[in-house]
Formats: sequence, C-alpha cells, structure tokens
Amino acid sequence: MAETKREIERKYEADESAQLPDLSGVAGISTVVDKGVNELDAVYYDTADERLASAAITLRRRTGGDDAGWHLKLPVDTGVRDEIRAPLSDTVPRALSGLVRSLIRDAELAPVVRLRSARDVRDLLDSDGALLAEVSIDAVRAERLGGDGDGATAGWTEIEVELADGGDPGFLDKVDKKLRKAGLRASAAPSKLARALAETAPGRSASPGRERSTGRGEKKARGDGAQPSTAGDHVLAYIRAQRDALVELDPAVRRDLPDSVHQMRVATRRMRSAFRSYGKVLDRALTRPIGDELKWLAGELGVDRDQEVLTERLTAALGELPRALHTGPVRTRLRTWSHARRGGSRRRLIAVLDGKRYLALLDAIDALLDRPPLLKAAAGQPGDVIAKAVRRDFQRLSSLVQQALDAPPGDDRDLAMHEARKEAKRTRYAAEAATAALGGPAQDLVRSMKSLQGLLGDHQDSVMARLALRDLAAEAHAAGESAFTYGLLYGREEQAAAAYEAALPGEWARIVQAAAPV
Repeated sequence: MAETKREIERKYEADESAQLPDLSGVAGISTVVDKGVNELDAVYYDTADERLASAAITLRRRTGGDDAGWHLKLPVDTGVRDEIRAPLSDTVPRALSGLVRSLIRDAELAPVVRLRSARDVRDLLDSDGALLAEVSIDAVRAERLGGDGDGATAGWTEIEVELADGGDPGFLDKVDKKLRKAGLRASAAPSKLARALAETAPGRSASPGRERSTGRGEKKARGDGAQPSTAGDHVLAYIRAQRDALVELDPAVRRDLPDSVHQMRVATRRMRSAFRSYGKVLDRALTRPIGDELKWLAGELGVDRDQEVLTERLTAALGELPRALHTGPVRTRLRTWSHARRGGSRRRLIAVLDGKRYLALLDAIDALLDRPPLLKAAAGQPGDVIAKAVRRDFQRLSSLVQQALDAPPGDDRDLAMHEARKEAKRTRYAAEAATAALGGPAQDLVRSMKSLQGLLGDHQDSVMARLALRDLAAEAHAAGESAFTYGLLYGREEQAAAAYEAALPGEWARIVQAAAPV
C-alpha cells in the first residue's frame, strides 16, 4: 500500500569539507541534535529516453536509513514534491508505475543511475522538542547504469534542509539566510538524479545541474522553440497545452486529488473544441477520429461527476426546505437513488487509464503534434485566421441563442438552451486559444462566454433536476410514500428555470453590446 508525504526542502552546493554553521542561533531553533551518519543506496529508474527526468519526476529503490523502499517523487512547486512510497520489492510496484503510465506508455522502466550517499543528519528542534526541520550533509557517489555512459561516475557534496511535516515554509527562509552567510549557495540541480545524469552523461556535454533530456518536460519549459507566429503555431500551442494537462493530471486523477477528474475532463473538451473550431487550420479528416476518442474519454471521466453534481443540487434544495415539509424518508430515498445511478467507480476509471484505448489516444495526440496536418490557412496571420474562426463560432452561438429566445416554453426551449450552452462552451474555448494571438478582445470574449455558460448551465441543471425529481416521485409513490416533497422541489426548480430564461435576453444583449467578437 503506497503512502504519500509532502516534501518541502532546499538544496545547497558545498565542497567536500563543508561544515554546517551553528544553527542554534536561528530564530525558533532551541536545539540541534546530531543523529549520526546513514549509508543510503538508491537505484533510480527511468525509460531509455529519460522521460521521467524530463518531467522532473524521480523513481528510486532505496535501502538504508529509516525510509527504505520505493519512492516516487512528483513535482508540485519549486522545492515542493509529493513523495509516494511503497514497500521494498524486486520490481517496480504497480501502485507507482501506474502513476507515471501517461508518461512512459509502454516503455520499460530500467535502472539508469545508482547513488550511494553518506548522510550526516541533524534535527532542528524548537523549545518543546518538536522537529522543525532536518538538515543533512550528503556525500554523494553516482554511477551511470546502462546505455552509452554505463559505468561513468561522479561525486559531490550537497546540503539539504527538509521541513518537518506540517511545518511553516517560512522557517526555511530563516535557515537559508544563515546558510548563505556561511558561504553556501543554492544548488543549480533540481535533484540528485538530475545532477547525476548530467555529470555522467556520455561526453559530459551537459553542464552540471542541468537536465540533459530533450523530452516533453524540457520542451514545455522552453516554450518548444520560437514564439508562435502563424495561426498554426498558436493553435498547436493550445492543443499542446491540453495534451500536457492530460498527461500531468493523470497521476492526480489516480490519486483522487480534489477537482482532478473535472480538470482532466475540461482538457479533453478544450482539445476537441479546438479541433472543431480551427478546422481551417488542422485537417478535420485527421483530427476527427482523435476528437471522437476525446469525447469517449470525457464521457468516462464524467460517469460519476454528472450524477454527483445533480445529487449535490437536490441535497442542497432539500436542505433549504423547512423540516415540516419533508414528508416521508426523502433523504434516505435520495441517497439510495443516487447510489443506484452511479454507473462508475474509481476502479472503473483506473481501468480506463490503464487501458490500451486511452494510451493509444495519447500516442495519437503525440503523433499529431509531431506531424501536424496543417492546411493552407495555418500559415496565415493569427489576427486574420484565428479571429475569423472565433467569429464563426460566435455567429453559430448567436443563431442558437436566438432559437432559444424564440422557442416556446417547455421541452423545445430547454433543448434550444442546452444546444446554446454547448456552443457557448466551444466559443469560450476558441477564444481561450486565441488569447495569445489577439489579446484583450479574446479575453473579454472568454469572460462573456463564461458568464453565459454559467446561466445556461444553471438552466440545464434545473432541467436535469426536474427529470430526477419525477423519477424520485414515481419511486416514492410506488413504495407507498408521499410524493409531496418531490413535487414541491419540482415547482421550485420550475421557478428557477423560468428565472434563468427571463435573464437570458438581457444577458445576451449585454454580451452583444459589450463584446463585439474579435
């Protein structure tokens, strides 16, 4: 069973004779305890083309010290990583390899570097004896494993200061000040592995502390070359950003982190919308199959989410009613109904992410970005080509909104408003993709579309809530229970829908007047 630890630390470079300054004078530190020297032996794993290192991810099997086992470190922010741990085993644990599946795909994870460290540890304690941070002087010996550089070695000494669990990150600033006064400098390498790969690289072509790989993570960091100049450049940059979001959100979804499923679903929709909106830039004959697969993935990600949103709305509405108006086991029936209609599970979703279809989709997106099916318009000026595409979406939206305004109340208007909502979302995503090229006008349109999407989304939620309430009322009636409360909630949802419909003309008039589309 894997466990997660948030790691917040600072790294410093030092020569072999480095000595820690006296840290007892740092504000908050009462005692510095010498914990002795630990001998650590770690083998780091990666693909042959170092995909994990390119994404600043490390995977190791370590013995020695008090945390022997497998450690996967995922970047969170500068100096902050989540360390997921698993017990020692001979092979990479599935719990960890799954978290990097979107990066490695079908590539094999194999040893790339062995690091042996003599770690001299100090604990920094406060006046109550509580741990503030751990400081270590690491004498590191690195050996390249496999590949052209097999057997190459390097050595260095570094100092780490790791904040105690739940500690105040500001405390590290105080220690940092003391260490810098003593002549230490911040490490140029983001990790021991990065430095080891650089210093044992064949021909030593990379400078110490800089990652040698030119994979996706490095391309993203440097903007993948020159700044976008053509319409095709801008559209591809937007699609690339969504691809990166899919890959980076994958482990968060597997770890069930808050909002990760929703954000991954949004990334799929953004990419699919870009294919449709910019069909004059990228050949739709080649992007359409990928768009179909993105629609499938969005559906899998939304299996439980849509039901969850609906249940939250009904639960909140029920909570607003006085208890005297709750007739029968309303809350119990709502919970039973919701559970019965949840078609998915975390196990199902993980199976999707581990499946061949999902990995094939990621490969197809990569292949498209490597060899984009650019059409003639892709070479055009962004201000012309991209603006024209956004205007085309806006015109379609205008037509659909007008249909909604003209439709009679009831099912016809509900359907028309739902279609307008989907087009508003697509127009918003098209404007997002246009922001880098068109600036303020595109940003204004994004804000307008978010507002319109919110109004139309609330209306659609009300439509779905009324359908659910009819089902609940029928189930209650069949069980001999009173359906009074469901009818009351239905009437309230009808009033809410009428209010959204009444607000639409004014909202649309404001958008047309305030945001002449790019």
